[in-house]
Amino acid sequence: MTQPWIAALFALFIWWFSTGVIMMAVRRADRVDGHVALVIAGVPVLVIGVALVSASLQAQTIVGVYQGFLGALAIWGWIELAFLAGVLTGPRRVGAMSGELGWPRFVNAVSALAYHEVLLLVAAIGLSVVSDGALNQIAIATFLILFLARVCAKLNLFFGVPRINLEFIPARLTHLKTFFKQGPVTLAFPIAITVLTAVLAVCAERLWTAQTDVSQIGFALLTALAALALLEHWLMVIPLPDAKLWRWMLPAPRQDDFGRKTDRHHGL
Repeated sequence: MTQPWIAALFALFIWWFSTGVIMMAVRRADRVDGHVALVIAGVPVLVIGVALVSASLQAQTIVGVYQGFLGALAIWGWIELAFLAGVLTGPRRVGAMSGELGWPRFVNAVSALAYHEVLLLVAAIGLSVVSDGALNQIAIATFLILFLARVCAKLNLFFGVPRINLEFIPARLTHLKTFFKQGPVTLAFPIAITVLTAVLAVCAERLWTAQTDVSQIGFALLTALAALALLEHWLMVIPLPDAKLWRWMLPAPRQDDFGRKTDRHHGL
């Protein structure tokens, strides 16, 4: 774990595995209506994340770097779990109205996500405060990359992209599909790509010029994360079967009394 390339592969694996575990857990909760219980059961992950971040702040060591990185991912992961389970979304619980366009549609889309976005912002501010003056800044850097990528992705889903994996939308979030637009890219896409490419370039440059093993590992993790964020945006345009990365982790559809595959939650 002391080599930059191993750190980068570790970041790739954690991103893939944690995403799959969250989707699998939410899908199972969809089948038994156990969303609140799932989020409560995940609270220890949040607590562990906070503890890891706290332990990492003054640790200028490779272990401290991994602690901060994993702590930020754990905090992020619990918030995402609460969102995907439909427990922490927004005051609006219905989709867009028929024919709704422009500013009213945007306001309603924000209302459907507001609680989630506010909590992400609060978490980012909290991490910024506790990281101020800390020797180890990996936790806040990790969280900010994730936050930036999420904002860019949501804006592009709203304004329009050619490819959207609707099959992974959880049952309690199906109303959000009405705010997605599948079509040609808009100005939001090149802006997002430019911003994320700049973040990747900065991380890669810092990795290349790092003078210590600790810095190398930290920027290897961040470079891999920034590269994944950029790749996820390109996959909104490039027709590659990226959904196969997680489909095998999802529970098999139920079968009805006649042996036909079914899913009582809107075909998800």
